[in-house]
Amino acid sequence: MAENTLVKMQTSEGDIYLKLYDDKAPKTVANFLQYVKDDFYDGTIFHRVISTFMIQGGGFTEDLQRKPTRNPIYNEADNGLKNDRGTIAMARLPDPHSATAQFFINVQDNAALNFTGKQNTNTWGYAVFGEVVKGMDVVDEIRFKETGAKPPFRQDAPLENVVIKDISVIKELPVDAEQ
Repeated sequence: MAENTLVKMQTSEGDIYLKLYDDKAPKTVANFLQYVKDDFYDGTIFHRVISTFMIQGGGFTEDLQRKPTRNPIYNEADNGLKNDRGTIAMARLPDPHSATAQFFINVQDNAALNFTGKQNTNTWGYAVFGEVVKGMDVVDEIRFKETGAKPPFRQDAPLENVVIKDISVIKELPVDAEQ
């Protein structure tokens, strides 16, 4: 059984600590960690924030330019994990297997995003691959940022950038970060 990887996400609003489920979503975690290793996320923003849904980031620079990504990965939404408050999942297009680098953190339980079957795009779900273990206060601060239109986005973009400064793998949580 794989050991769960711990990650520290440094944002302009504070630090978010994640536990990744290497055992339940191995392809998704490996994909995310490769982007982390490549420093892909450094300087990206949370570009879509809906206070009653989720905060999404990992694909656009501070000047709202889309970053080029690697090929999409297989959707592991059938891993038994749910899109509950505090979980991190892969963002994707309508094609279930279109996730690349963008992710979102659920700010409430989002049962409509859970896997219910492989029959079609509406039932496949969104692959949860980890959870926030410290820093939900930071997530909540981000979720309540003022949003609106900010080209190329027609809505839900924070009017003031929320920057992901760095994401790194850590060996253990800081003592003050234990819950």
